[in-house]
Amino acid sequence: MSGITVLAVDDEDLARNDLARLLEQAEDVCEVLSAKSSTQALQILADRPDIDALFLDVQMPGLNGVELARLLKNYKNPPAIAFVTAHDHYAVDAFDLQACHYLLKPVDQSRLDQAIRRVMRDSPGDPHGKDSFTALTCRRGNKTYTIDRDEVFIVEAAGDLVRIHTNDDESHLVRESISSLTAAWSACGFLRIHRSYLVRASAIVRVRTEAGARSVEIAGRELPVSRRYTRLLEDHFARDD
Repeated sequence: MSGITVLAVDDEDLARNDLARLLEQAEDVCEVLSAKSSTQALQILADRPDIDALFLDVQMPGLNGVELARLLKNYKNPPAIAFVTAHDHYAVDAFDLQACHYLLKPVDQSRLDQAIRRVMRDSPGDPHGKDSFTALTCRRGNKTYTIDRDEVFIVEAAGDLVRIHTNDDESHLVRESISSLTAAWSACGFLRIHRSYLVRASAIVRVRTEAGARSVEIAGRELPVSRRYTRLLEDHFARDD
């Protein structure tokens, strides 16, 4: 059999079974295992070191998904991690842990397929590693084209899509989530400043604080910085000093 072996981890039976069913339908998956807790997942991993990726719920009793992911980072050859959650606010933890994807419930098959392809790109056999995710595919009418990551200045949330603003002052709708792009691009010079904005840090022209509200100027636009992401912005500029 070709394809990857994955482990679905969720304490809710219905959510776990639905996730396992979607994983089994994916063309690039050859085997799906399930665990109802982080403890059970660790037991399975001890017996099955060939597992390529965990599709991991975040909120679970006992050892939660983020804690499990941190523990797995200590493994010599840790499996890839894709977080599956109903909550967008765990995205900061996801990119801190270099998760390969961040899926919001209810999980869509096409987004799950994207996550699986990313796991395969990021596998040890891929000489390009995580930096291989350097372009986005989008459609306009019947035409399909790609946008290089190096062209992107601003990623803006647009419902279930994102609007990509490029250095040629154009914008493009892409079927991705801002959380998954945050997880994929945070190590490549991009900075989350708001639940609706991910930006190229090197393109920030000015940081402004007025009446307690912070904003950044980038590509001729002034974008808000939410309190939740202020620390990330401050840490970024502190490293540059």
